Amino acid sequence: QVQLVESGGGLVQPGGSLRLSCAASGSILGGYAMGWYRQAPGKQREFVAHITSGGSTNVADSVKGRFTISRDNAKNTVYLQMNSLNSEDTAVYYCNVLLYATSRQYWGQGTQVTVSS
Repeated sequence: QVQLVESGGGLVQPGGSLRLSCAASGSILGGYAMGWYRQAPGKQREFVAHITSGGSTNVADSVKGRFTISRDNAKNTVYLQMNSLNSEDTAVYYCNVLLYATSRQYWGQGTQVTVSS
């Protein structure tokens, strides 16, 4: 099993930046992909960004050019750098990991990001 712990969320003013981190622990063997999802109040959870074991990335159109996803394999950690934040980015952000060997997915508990003046 795998455990994911997100951190770095908080309150930020419009135009500001935040950097989210997600540290994985447990039975992490072989390659794995990691991603970020978010869920705003009253809305469904949506895809934000994804990164493969080889470092290939994909980001949602809504955040392209503002958000950057990266990973540190030595630390089993994925990051989400968020710049030029606006009110539409307010949501609970969730980390996800997909283990290639087992095709199993795991989720973190979520971290709150609030963009407000």
